Amino acid sequence: MRLAQGDFRRVTVYSDDPVEIAKKWQENGAERIHVVDLDGSLAGRPRNDDTIRKIVEAIDVPIQVGGGIRDIKTIESYMGIGVHWVILGTMALRDTGFVREACNAYMGRIILGIDASNGKVAIQGWTEQTSESVIDIAKRYEGYGLAAVIYTDIKRDGMGTGVNIEATRNLARLVKIPVIASGGVSNVQDIKKLREVEKDGIAGVIIGKALYSGAISLKEAISLSKY
Repeated sequence: MRLAQGDFRRVTVYSDDPVEIAKKWQENGAERIHVVDLDGSLAGRPRNDDTIRKIVEAIDVPIQVGGGIRDIKTIESYMGIGVHWVILGTMALRDTGFVREACNAYMGRIILGIDASNGKVAIQGWTEQTSESVIDIAKRYEGYGLAAVIYTDIKRDGMGTGVNIEATRNLARLVKIPVIASGGVSNVQDIKKLREVEKDGIAGVIIGKALYSGAISLKEAISLSKY
């Protein structure tokens, strides 16, 4: 399932079997799979953890999970079933102590998810806009031992309008944490453009709708990321 611009009223369902989809991406060469519990992001607690467990059991590649992760118990539960990275979003804005505790317990396995519109961070499943800037939030967590920051431009997410290269590059230049681009990937040109600025600290890119619609072949995307 995919949203358009983070709007839960604009949902496209590509499959009712996430486990089979994960297996398909593994068969096509995926080395990491990104999973978001959209229901959990709204509820503030996991709503699809059983499905996530089934995905972990069905594939061999590591997965990263976000959505509704608001306490250490949830992180422990996900790590316990074999999730490799967890993504913290809403709680990163509300409780720095929680993020520090998580990073200390699982060094290198915590990812900061920053979702933004017009440079300002949104939380609670993208339903609540804040006055905090993307860069200020990311800088707050330098030195915590985060694995990466996922930066999503909400206005571009699910729209196929192209990655916000400049904003992503600017963030990567200004923080000492690897940045993963997200939101708006439309074709292989987006991947090529990101490769051109990779040296600024961009560690990867998340592709969603473009894969499901067939606009990008996963095998081609992987080959471009390795040249």
